[in-house]
Amino acid sequence: MRLAAFLDRLPETRRPAPWLIALCLLLWLPGFFTIPAGDRDESRFAQASRQMVDSHDYVRIRLGEVERNKKPAGIHWAQAAVVHGLEAVGIPARTQIWAYRLPSLIGAMIAVLATCLLGRALVGRRAAFVAAAMLAPCMVLVVETHIAKTDAALLAAITVAMGLFGRAYLTPDSFTPRQAAAFWAVLGLGVLLKGPIAPMVPLLAGITLAVMDRPQGAPLWRLSAPWLRSLRLGWGLPLMVLVSAPWFVAIGIATEGRFFSEALGGDMLDKVSSGEEAHWGPPGMYAAIFGITAFPSAWIVLRSLPGSWADRMQAPVRFLLAWAVPTWLLFEAVQTKLPHYVLPAFPALMLLGARWAMDPLRQEAPAWMRWLGHVALAGVAVGLPAVALGAGLFVERVVLPGAAIGVIAGIAMAWLLLRMARRQAWGRAALAGAILAIPVYAAVLEGVIPRLTSVWVSSRLAAAVAQVAPGLPARNFGVAGHHEPSLQFAMGGEIRLLTTGEAAAAFLADGPGRIAAIGDRQEAAFRRAAAERGLTLRDLGSVTGLNYVRGRWITLSLFKVD
Repeated sequence: MRLAAFLDRLPETRRPAPWLIALCLLLWLPGFFTIPAGDRDESRFAQASRQMVDSHDYVRIRLGEVERNKKPAGIHWAQAAVVHGLEAVGIPARTQIWAYRLPSLIGAMIAVLATCLLGRALVGRRAAFVAAAMLAPCMVLVVETHIAKTDAALLAAITVAMGLFGRAYLTPDSFTPRQAAAFWAVLGLGVLLKGPIAPMVPLLAGITLAVMDRPQGAPLWRLSAPWLRSLRLGWGLPLMVLVSAPWFVAIGIATEGRFFSEALGGDMLDKVSSGEEAHWGPPGMYAAIFGITAFPSAWIVLRSLPGSWADRMQAPVRFLLAWAVPTWLLFEAVQTKLPHYVLPAFPALMLLGARWAMDPLRQEAPAWMRWLGHVALAGVAVGLPAVALGAGLFVERVVLPGAAIGVIAGIAMAWLLLRMARRQAWGRAALAGAILAIPVYAAVLEGVIPRLTSVWVSSRLAAAVAQVAPGLPARNFGVAGHHEPSLQFAMGGEIRLLTTGEAAAAFLADGPGRIAAIGDRQEAAFRRAAAERGLTLRDLGSVTGLNYVRGRWITLSLFKVD
């Protein structure tokens, strides 16, 4: 009863920000400092930012010696600023992956707070607080806070922009020029983070609203958008361009136009037309995995959908549907699919779910949808730590205590939430789900993942090199058979990525004091080439582990020339 009373009082709090910040930190800090740099995107972003810090070149983006013309520089600037700030106060952060993750954590927290504070105009104060609490533990957001890349920061920009757009839509006459300036400036920052994705969300929502709001019986081309004047498009759009354009001009000059041809033709169009980097998925995939990506809040959102559609004539609900549905459908149509792509729609979905949960006159969902939500909740609550338990057995051949604790926490979580569902206490269930997710995530993120030592091949290899050759310059180290970006982050962008065993032998022969790591598949060719060159090899040890990106075990042996 005490817990129920506490959960009932939470939405009434006059100061929601401290409660939400505390919830976010409890959910996101486990594993934040202890999980090594991951492959591949995280290490690519972090290493490119590290090279930006080292070189003081804040225009061009490079990974090793190669130009990385894929995404704008916004996240790299944020990561570099964090590193400079930490080093200014005496914290050595340049080689620490957690420092590069801080912009993701801060961005996710801004998104949660914006859902609460700006969502009030759409669903009311109490429901907005619940929606923010539902967003914080969504699995895809928890994962993004632990990855040093763009998507959590992008979510912050989109959530703030759409929150302001919602106010312009509901009360266009009271929408101030300052709010309009904030809307366009935030979109400009979003462009610097991930190109057109940030303005795409309000554009799709605006087109949808203009079509839905047209007078009854009017032709399709007769649109209605009184809110457009409130957004001050005349000077707002130039403001967005002004925020983002200087870097785009600078990078165009610095790369002689290569950035635009590679980012637009080689990255963006490939995602639309084909499954880039084997990330293809069929239409409907995001809906199929929603119970996982939005755990533990998905079951409430699923129950809210029929009632939300029935209430689509209400302006706030119509806006939230226009925010979520077109963006979701667009990403379902794109060939390349990754779970975080639909994250910009999550704040709107959580607001719809919280509105339903806090409504005493809520419309109940069909039985099959209720059943699906229960299965998703219980399945993920128990399945996530169970998978972690299996990973410990498969990779390390041990039962990790953290995984066992997580299974117990998951069972307790599912039992308590389903009990609340039987009592129709949906507001309590929404908040309890966020709180009960804390030990489940902590068990996996802190108790299991950092302890799967076999999968962290790059950090172990870097430690082995530091032990046998302390202070070895990065340019004197070469590797054949393991070209993962995490090794570049662990040892420096100047390491030599060698394609064959013969190239590794040539690398050792070309200068004194060099060390090469040779994969087991290249070792025979390496030894033959070394013998042909008359090199006397010294074996310095080896590292064996699981390359989880490629799904195979590898052994990397260290050699130098006597």
